[in-house]
Amino acid sequence: MYGSVSDANSRCQIDFSDQEFARFEFWICGVILNFVGLLGILGNILSMIILSRPQMRSSINYLLIGLARCDTVLIITSILLFGIPSIYPYTGYLFYYYYYIYPNISPCMFPLAMAAQTSSVYMTFTVTLERYVAVCHPLKARALCTYGRAKIYFIICILFAFLYNIPRFWEVIVITNDNDNDNNVIFCVIASSLRRNDQYINIYIHWCYLIFIYFIPFLSLAILNCLIYRQVQKANRERQRLSRTERREIGLATMLLCVVIVFFLLNFLALYTNILEAFYGIIDDYLIKISNLLVTINSSANFIIYVIFGEKFKRIFLLLFCKGRISRDQPDLIHYESSISNGEGNNRSSGRFSRHGTQRSTTALNLTRNNNNNNNNSNNNNGIPTSVRITSGKRIKRNRAPSPGPCVYYPARDVQRTQTVITPSSSLHFDCYNKNGGMMTSGF
Repeated sequence: MYGSVSDANSRCQIDFSDQEFARFEFWICGVILNFVGLLGILGNILSMIILSRPQMRSSINYLLIGLARCDTVLIITSILLFGIPSIYPYTGYLFYYYYYIYPNISPCMFPLAMAAQTSSVYMTFTVTLERYVAVCHPLKARALCTYGRAKIYFIICILFAFLYNIPRFWEVIVITNDNDNDNNVIFCVIASSLRRNDQYINIYIHWCYLIFIYFIPFLSLAILNCLIYRQVQKANRERQRLSRTERREIGLATMLLCVVIVFFLLNFLALYTNILEAFYGIIDDYLIKISNLLVTINSSANFIIYVIFGEKFKRIFLLLFCKGRISRDQPDLIHYESSISNGEGNNRSSGRFSRHGTQRSTTALNLTRNNNNNNNNSNNNNGIPTSVRITSGKRIKRNRAPSPGPCVYYPARDVQRTQTVITPSSSLHFDCYNKNGGMMTSGF
């Protein structure tokens, strides 16, 4: 879990003699975590902008927007609770934040961080479940994987996260401590009586947290992704017989498999540290700081995965933010935004097909007009009508045998294309007290 609440003696009267750990915390949390977190916030904002475009409207994209929202809140709380406070013990800067702002925001920021982590975990599970239904049970997907239902799933995840973490609001309290040197009052965060209760720690902090945040989601994700992977492998062997829609769903499932794999890898250390604390009473501060960093990286990495594996996501990103360069280097892409089909199935012709279709229609109209003129002047060329063929912008006249009537060319409708919707999910540690007043960490 997050590491934020400290005991009064350790936080209010910090022992700065342990410079080795202060240096380690400064570089891991104060530098790397803050830098990764700021990039992650920017990436999640860009993801939400791109995924909310009209042509990206679909149930899976709405769930990914919800995941990006939860990850953004998680990153912000991570910076406020770990990143910025790690600067003062090593450098001596940000004294006011360390002793005034940080203690006063912790009682509300800590529960918010836990709720963001819970909702992020279950949004990842919801995204995987949606892909499982779409890939393995496509007939049920029409009823279950809709845009309206995606909103309901997101609301359920948020409500569950807040209801589950309501007790966190009564876990910490803020006290004041007088500084004898300059008569200043500083604020400190300590564990409440609820947080020191033995049964509360064993049942809620340890067992419920491990079961609802790790064991159930991780086991479910493992099973569902194994089934999805098996279906993807089967589909790859039968790719020639797949429809465009089926190929789109397989492509989405493959990309989101990468999201879940990254989620597993970056949250495994947090799970390990929570097991050490719950079952063996071992608290390794170095591992906790590293696990906090990995969880922050996980919440920041989805944008990169979308750009690498999501062709449609990448194209819209280039259209929105690199439009000047595209117009010079790849002019065909400027038609993409206005011509791409949306994720709900309202298909339109792509820019390339529309342009070619216009050329065919113009050619057909010219042929019709010329044929009609030739029929009206049947005395020319000894009564043999002349057909006009347009090739590369040139008119070429050819004599042909007379026909029963005017030859009118009706162009076929523009080819309808179904575009693939490519779109693309944490645990930190929070330092709290045990019942004896010492620092205790729980997995976030």
